[in-house]
Amino acid sequence: MTSEYDWETGEGLSGIDDPVAIDAAFERGEQHLGTAVIGLAYTCPPVVASPRIVRAMRVLDAPRRELAFTAAGIVARLHGELTPELYAALRAEGPGGVAENAIRDTLTFVPFRSLPLWFKWRWLLATVRNAL
Repeated sequence: MTSEYDWETGEGLSGIDDPVAIDAAFERGEQHLGTAVIGLAYTCPPVVASPRIVRAMRVLDAPRRELAFTAAGIVARLHGELTPELYAALRAEGPGGVAENAIRDTLTFVPFRSLPLWFKWRWLLATVRNAL
């Protein structure tokens, strides 16, 4: 799929499967990096996509930054796991902001036994709130 995307318009980036192309796009400061990391979340394993998603969470401006958190949620949904760096980034952002949906996806799609302690506490809190 590497030849079918256009950084000018963003066309095709939702299916990008080349982490090296995304690394180069970070260096160039491309406008459609948020869409590209979502594409990478769909097409690559978590260990490949994760460093680029975390980087997008740190460097993109506010509207595009949400796309990086969406990508983290996609990883949780598709693979039922996150990397330690994605867990750390979601925890650092915390619930109630741009990470809210990604945290919820993580709590829904990652098995409880695989969650780090902070996420287990979030899961327990959400479960108690729902029961009340």
